[in-house]
Amino acid sequence: MQATDADTDTIRILISTDNHVGYNEIDPKRKDDAWKTFDEIMRLAKEHDVDMVLLAGDLFHENKPSRKAMYNVMRSLRMNCYGEKPCQLEMLSDASENFGGAFAHANYEDEDINVAIPVFSIHGNHDDPSGNGHYAALDLLQISGLVNYYGKTPESDNIVIKPVLLQKGRTKLALYGMSNVRDERLFRTFRDGKVKFFQPGIQKNEWFNLMSVHQNRHAYTETSYLPENFLPEFLDLVIWGHEHECLIDPHYNPEMGFHVIQPGSSIATSLMPGEAVPKHVTILSVTGKQFECQPIRLKTVRPFVMKEIILQDEKRMKAIAKKENNRAEITRYLTEIVEDLISEANESWKALQVEEVDPEKMPHPLIRLRVEYTAPEGGKFDCENPQRFSQRFDKYVANTTDVIQFYRKKSSTNRRARPNAELPEESILAQMSIDAVKVEKLVREFLTAQSLTILPQNSFGDAVSQFVDKDDKHAMEMFVRESLTHQVKHLMTADGVNEDDMAGAITATKSKMEQLFASGQVKLRKKIKVKAKPDNWDSELDGNWSDEPGALIRSDIEDEDEDNGESARPKTTSTRARGRGRGGGRGTAAASTRKTGTTAKAVRGKKVAGDKEDDDDVLMIDDDDDDIHDGKASSPLFVEPNGTSKVKSSKSTPNQPVSPVKKTSASRAAVPSSSRSAVGRQTTLSFSQPATQTRQTNGRARKVQEPSEDEISDDDDAFEPAPSRSTRTRN
Repeated sequence: MQATDADTDTIRILISTDNHVGYNEIDPKRKDDAWKTFDEIMRLAKEHDVDMVLLAGDLFHENKPSRKAMYNVMRSLRMNCYGEKPCQLEMLSDASENFGGAFAHANYEDEDINVAIPVFSIHGNHDDPSGNGHYAALDLLQISGLVNYYGKTPESDNIVIKPVLLQKGRTKLALYGMSNVRDERLFRTFRDGKVKFFQPGIQKNEWFNLMSVHQNRHAYTETSYLPENFLPEFLDLVIWGHEHECLIDPHYNPEMGFHVIQPGSSIATSLMPGEAVPKHVTILSVTGKQFECQPIRLKTVRPFVMKEIILQDEKRMKAIAKKENNRAEITRYLTEIVEDLISEANESWKALQVEEVDPEKMPHPLIRLRVEYTAPEGGKFDCENPQRFSQRFDKYVANTTDVIQFYRKKSSTNRRARPNAELPEESILAQMSIDAVKVEKLVREFLTAQSLTILPQNSFGDAVSQFVDKDDKHAMEMFVRESLTHQVKHLMTADGVNEDDMAGAITATKSKMEQLFASGQVKLRKKIKVKAKPDNWDSELDGNWSDEPGALIRSDIEDEDEDNGESARPKTTSTRARGRGRGGGRGTAAASTRKTGTTAKAVRGKKVAGDKEDDDDVLMIDDDDDDIHDGKASSPLFVEPNGTSKVKSSKSTPNQPVSPVKKTSASRAAVPSSSRSAVGRQTTLSFSQPATQTRQTNGRARKVQEPSEDEISDDDDAFEPAPSRSTRTRN
């Protein structure tokens, strides 16, 4: 039934997350589950005539979805989101900053396509960007005009979050989004103060701040989750993706002052208790600063029923625990339980359907029976193979191989330490200690039966010792490289050495190297020194910097040249002769990067002072009161208030890193000043940061203390009107 027209001041949003289209496509029974439910969600959006759809990540189950998955998603979006009905949402922020890509506007503002219901989505951990160009599947949907892909996190160690500003009537919506970042890294980034949130520059108290995230909500480890108190307090509602348990009712966080909705997944991707909760989406209605939710139960979801029992607590099982050959009776009892679960699942699915359904067309349910089969003392439960048991229900269930799961409780009695346990004597403990094992001795014993032909044997043991004891990861590499270099040098300088005498010359050189090492003329290798890690080095993607050959500084081994009678060679720090392949390139790039970074800082410092007189734009200040931004935004999106205006101040967070300089885009810098409108209708809003600003005076930074809230003027003229967005023409 078509819904009536919504109130002109109410923004109605259908919210869903974790659709996982493409999940289990190879399963003959469950291959179409995900896209059918996603199609139901999009049909609900059209039937209820919502203003927009918000997806909080994992639209696809894989970051390289199959053609079938992509086809079905595009089909559902086009059939339900396109139409002649005009979209009543007005976009007030700079779409080029929110979405990027080839088209710097939202899809419903495109004059070439008719979008009635825009879809806004972030990416999750399953459909994240990857490969050449670092594109996500959502980029394909955005370039085709089907989805508005926002909340991108190109730098996971320095995250800047700016909202999509939407307005309908008198309701203003600031839509924040943060796509998935690996939980441990995101925890560290928040802890280091490198996540910056921007707020609208005017009428901050009139905006409804809605944010979508896709992270772990529960602390599986100390840092593998996103604590709710990491998010800013000015938020009104958070849509939490990634967690599959459906908690559709808003939960209030009294510490932070905002609500959290966890829609959960629209398809069961694992047979866990959280997935057995009925699946819902919700329609969020926002009017001013108030909101209300309308949960909707999804009807196309395959029914899933789960139960857990403890055999020794069941009355019928207590009697047969001490019987011999009790497998048949146990199997019969468990079969009855599974049959009851199947009936329960079928009845619950029928109750959701409006029309009568042919029993043959009913979807087979997902059934999971967890059985704890620890027998009482003196007894035994002889259980059947779980796969063989599950195959009995092949014609009645969808998961034909894992209907039942047997497990036993972990016993902690063996882990308890005896209070009066006798410990060995200290001398015995010393002998048992791994530190007492000498690596050189082990290497010597290993090489007694087989000797090295080219490499010196005694220094080989020293290299292994440094690798193990001193954690010198490059010890073996440097030892082999320098030994081979020494051998090649002597072979090249030797006179009259033919192929027949090659083996003898190599053996003689090896013996000399061993003698020099044994006599102390060749000093022991010290631990390798590593260059400073470049700023653009990503340890997670590129690996450990210290493991790169280009990161090494030449070791301080001092060799003697016996042929020329020279003393030990001086230490060198050049890596040109020692670097090879990828390592040498990285070393050179790192050096040039540092030089460029130093020069860039000096240039930026001069540019800020010079642009102060010629540009009307304001410094993009983050939310840290004590930090000074060293760059300047050239975008008309950021405007500088009058010198006499008073801006509200907020909490200060001292000693946090400075946010990065905003790069100037060519399209935004080319906007002429004549296109800026006078005081009137607001069409493009600015972002500001509630922080203590710094101004450049004769090349020096001077901190300006902001007024207290008692001194703040409520006059609307305290803000200079933001520049209007130039009219876009299409050929």
